[in-house]
Amino acid sequence: MSHLNDLNPFQREATEHTEGPLLILAGAGAGKTKTLTYRIANLINKGTDPHKILAVTFTNKAASEMRERIDLLMRENSDLNKPVETQERPFVRTFHSLGVYILKQNFAAAGLPKRFTILDRDDSKKIIRDILKSMDYDPKEYEPGKILSIISRQKGDMKSPASYSEGFHKNHGMAQIIGKVWEKYDAKLKKDGTMDFDDLLFESTKLLEKNPEIRAHYQNLWQYIHIDEYQDTNEVQYKMASLLAEKHKNICVVGDVDQNIYSWRGATIKNIMNFEKDYPGTKEIVLEENYRSTQNILQAANEIIEKNTVRKDKNLFTKNAPGEKITVYRAIDEYDEANFAVMEAKTLIAEGVPADEIAFLYRANYQSRVLEEVCLKFNLDHQVIGTRFFDRKEVKDIIAYIKASVNENDFSSMNRIINYPTRGIGKATILKIHANEENDLNVGTQAKIANFRKILNDIRNEIESKKPTDVISFIIKRSGMEDKFKTEGDDGLERLENVKELASLAKKYDQYDPVEALDVFLEDVSLMSDQDTLDQKTQSNKSGVKLMTVHASKGLEFENVFVTGLEAGLFPHNREGLKKEDEEEERRLFYVAITRAKRKLYLTWASFRTIYGSKEVNMASEFLDDISEDLLDDKDFSGEDKKEGGGKMEFLIDF
Repeated sequence: MSHLNDLNPFQREATEHTEGPLLILAGAGAGKTKTLTYRIANLINKGTDPHKILAVTFTNKAASEMRERIDLLMRENSDLNKPVETQERPFVRTFHSLGVYILKQNFAAAGLPKRFTILDRDDSKKIIRDILKSMDYDPKEYEPGKILSIISRQKGDMKSPASYSEGFHKNHGMAQIIGKVWEKYDAKLKKDGTMDFDDLLFESTKLLEKNPEIRAHYQNLWQYIHIDEYQDTNEVQYKMASLLAEKHKNICVVGDVDQNIYSWRGATIKNIMNFEKDYPGTKEIVLEENYRSTQNILQAANEIIEKNTVRKDKNLFTKNAPGEKITVYRAIDEYDEANFAVMEAKTLIAEGVPADEIAFLYRANYQSRVLEEVCLKFNLDHQVIGTRFFDRKEVKDIIAYIKASVNENDFSSMNRIINYPTRGIGKATILKIHANEENDLNVGTQAKIANFRKILNDIRNEIESKKPTDVISFIIKRSGMEDKFKTEGDDGLERLENVKELASLAKKYDQYDPVEALDVFLEDVSLMSDQDTLDQKTQSNKSGVKLMTVHASKGLEFENVFVTGLEAGLFPHNREGLKKEDEEEERRLFYVAITRAKRKLYLTWASFRTIYGSKEVNMASEFLDDISEDLLDDKDFSGEDKKEGGGKMEFLIDF
């Protein structure tokens, strides 16, 4: 395969090792996606049927990128024996999308309706809130969001309500309450024919585990399995991958121990650390050559991460130039820090750097407030990553109309829009509907309900015959939302623009059969991550400097990166009960932050920061002391380089 000449020796070795278990330890910027896609293309070139190849990623963005790269290689590779148009494509999905696929193909065995719908987090929280009230518990005391997070984590660990409750003493009141709420929550979802985000993995994995025939079908279907970002897998993802690879053992996983930063949502580092024990005879290949960053940035990254003890040794290097020194800025307070970052960004933009190639990263979400405030003050175009286009109320309302139309039992979606726009259907009426007591309602109220059902039926008819773009345009008018928005001034017009933008986004699904198109559209919308919105040209995704948490930045890269808030207690984050493994994860998080930068890295901290209304005096982060002084260009709030003899991070604070 001539394209293998584009690979370095270690990438090529990974690409050509096609049989048996393979562990690729790929450092930041070392070309892991390139290696995976070339490996898949090489398998096809050697005669493997494309449909026998499975590749699993964590985001739609990563899956889409992988599909595009594989298609490009297949088109350009003249060694293929038949035109690329006739080739089947490898099956490239996210974990959750893979779960949806398996459940939809086996809906009866899973005890699901053929067209089940997927709840978002807000819908799930509302169901839990209603359950708490029905049990006479105060949702303010027993916060639905926290209960949902506990349930989510337990499902990720392959636990059931019973096994969760059994893990605690019978007198552990909170655990028993959560167990009972969880049972009612699962029963409600089953009754409504809906699934939450975690069920997509939990139920599909349970299906594979308990049904040998179904498991054997997928084992024979996907004989070559690739898992990206393996260090981020939790127990249920690990189990799913193990079940699928059990027969042929042709499993290739790519990951970086040093970028395991999601333990709080169940990701466990042991999956990648124990891979060779799980799969005897594993071939291990380490990718250390970085194609992204300057040598100075990489040296700092190596110095930071080498202090961790739970890791597999590797040392990033590059053929890129040494590059500029890393700027460290000590600010007076968070406003001075934000002013420095914003003014520096404006200078970079004036010098020709695209605003999209600049990122402000922070450890905690609350740090974004001051940064955004100063961006607005100085008219710096920016985008805060984390507010998804699909989380806007008007967009969720349109999607709820679609869900309620395709799944008549989806009461969560129906409740959302039965009286929106206002139709005179109140809460008492909705309770009567749920209790199958509509006949007790007066004639006028029954007519209102019948009219609402007529709207859903009209939408259902559109879905069966029209393209998604036309269906959404129809809903905007038929629901009454368009007329409502036109009476609400500028705010209403903006909302109208957003729902019309949703119709535009749906255009790419027009190529499918009408019924299938809306199913695929709903699936993609439900599984969309924050990063996936970066490539979408929507009203919510204007160009500009990107503001995001370090966690959200993983997998991204920028020419210029500002890592803010580098203070002891903030980054590394200091919380009660911090364990050794938590300390190492904080260090891995900083490693991820600095390896996002390609050309220039800024590290900033503030001597004073107001947290929860109280101004605190700060020391610099210990991470800054771990970087060699010859890599740093230190500045203080005066804008002057620090004087000799002051010590790298030793400052006197005047009161």
